[in-house]
Amino acid sequence: MAVEETPVNSTTRNFEAANEGTDRATVRIIAPGRLHLGFLDLAGTLGRRFGSLGITLDRPSTVVRMQRAERLSASGPDAGRAVAAVEKAATRFGLDKAVEVTVESALPPHSGLGSGTQLGLAVATGLCLLHGRDISPREVGAALGRGARSSIGIGAFTEGGVILDGGKKRGSDAPPPILSRLPFPENWRILLVYDHAHQGLSGPEEVKAMEGLPPFADTLAGHMARLAVMVALPALAEADVDYFAAAVGEMQRLLGEHYASAQGGRYTSSSVAEVMDWLEARGLRGLGQSSWGPTGFAILGSPDEADQLIREARAHFGDRPALAFDCVRGSNAGARIEWLACVEQC
Repeated sequence: MAVEETPVNSTTRNFEAANEGTDRATVRIIAPGRLHLGFLDLAGTLGRRFGSLGITLDRPSTVVRMQRAERLSASGPDAGRAVAAVEKAATRFGLDKAVEVTVESALPPHSGLGSGTQLGLAVATGLCLLHGRDISPREVGAALGRGARSSIGIGAFTEGGVILDGGKKRGSDAPPPILSRLPFPENWRILLVYDHAHQGLSGPEEVKAMEGLPPFADTLAGHMARLAVMVALPALAEADVDYFAAAVGEMQRLLGEHYASAQGGRYTSSSVAEVMDWLEARGLRGLGQSSWGPTGFAILGSPDEADQLIREARAHFGDRPALAFDCVRGSNAGARIEWLACVEQC
């Protein structure tokens, strides 16, 4: 089986060219997870609401394989959501939904890593590719109802890196525009803290929680915007991990306090909160929770620091079977597309 990679933002390879004479060509898409570092303006008094900062991760990721078939079928984790994404994309773009979807791996659902967006974008993009349609991830995301508040997931899928979007324009259904994309420094690391016994808010519960939040003052929105644009992004451009971590940590502290009434405290998971307190007591500043959690994170300046910290965390919290730790890099590339074309035998 031959493998050919195609950048996700260059989808002009049509089905016939990739197929090379067989109707069993397969497309495989690896879509990265992401951290959502928080919204800048929940009130939107100037006409745009939300505004987001996020980091693309090198792992975990969602991986799907797709090929044409006699009927629509899906297998693997989150197969039901994969079927729903195919049906939505097929209806929106006028495509035949008769494909076989194999979800090789999926981001943990409702964990704050963008599982729904990445699976939906991967499956819908795969369907478009198998039909030779050149449709951008932004269009695909809008068709699936993704990007309703944030374009971080779409930006992670398209090009990776650290992404700032400009918020949702009042009265518009379009995903927010991406204003900035900077690379995540190669030497930095991110400690991820999972609580496998807990899930963050989603669906109607998330909508209800958002509607019940206290007012978001203009002064708070201004401070959040300054932290993102005048501290975090310049520090990132200069590879200054201390200032970047401090800015992200302060944004997370303010947002955690704002969301406390909806999620039971600064963190959704009390176990993750305990880990974050332990990390803070060690002097770390770039701490937070991605989206509604429960996944927590710590931004670190070197592989050695990360290796030492993850060893100590696993030892200290070894009696908590639901807690898990991983040390990952930021990813400066978007989703990967692989064409698996049958050359002799599959």
